[in-house]
Amino acid sequence: MSIRINASLASVVAISVATIAFSHGDVAPQPVNTDLLPDVGEEWLLENPYRVETAGLDVWLNAVEIGASGYNQNCARCHGLEVVSGGLAPDLRYIEAEEYGDEWYTERFIHGYTQNGITRMPGFGELLGQKAAWAIRTYIETRPDDEAMAEVSPDLKAIRDQLLAWDSAGETGDTAPIVTALDEISDNIETLSGAPVAESVAFRASRILQADPEAYKSAAETLTVGLSAAN
Repeated sequence: MSIRINASLASVVAISVATIAFSHGDVAPQPVNTDLLPDVGEEWLLENPYRVETAGLDVWLNAVEIGASGYNQNCARCHGLEVVSGGLAPDLRYIEAEEYGDEWYTERFIHGYTQNGITRMPGFGELLGQKAAWAIRTYIETRPDDEAMAEVSPDLKAIRDQLLAWDSAGETGDTAPIVTALDEISDNIETLSGAPVAESVAFRASRILQADPEAYKSAAETLTVGLSAAN
């Protein structure tokens, strides 16, 4: 499924995370600005309202970006950069992108998780709210299959190196073939959750170059960050 946009965008840049802890009950939840997302009401929904097939491309893109910020501030410390778990917390990428998975996710998000009297995960429901919950859910379920990413890493590195070469030499290159290549790579990367579109670094870099064909450095940095996280 190829999705392309020409509007300006802010690429999702992953931030560095602290060492994974056994418990993050001592971490104060950080607020998430969800003003760009449609309201969903006060009663908790049974399914994610921000999926691309339900909400449309623009809402989905906003949800992924807002969810990435919310995840990095509140979840990455335990669940890992780009949602790749280090083994001490569940790998959230495998939660099915359907009602059953949504039910498990919202239960943990709202109420948290306690084991043997120790808070392993605080409840975020009242503090962050439903819009933030579904935005983070949208980001999580669109993470790409890391094995698929490993297979295309050489191609993405070659594209990254070409973009950096143009940028360092001050040259103007034709990015149309690169966008086509990125879209082809993106179309063949699946999610681990079963969500129809993987918001991979190939997808991100393509969007950046569609918005600004001369944004070589920005697209290259996006590829570098994503490839580092995948490895």
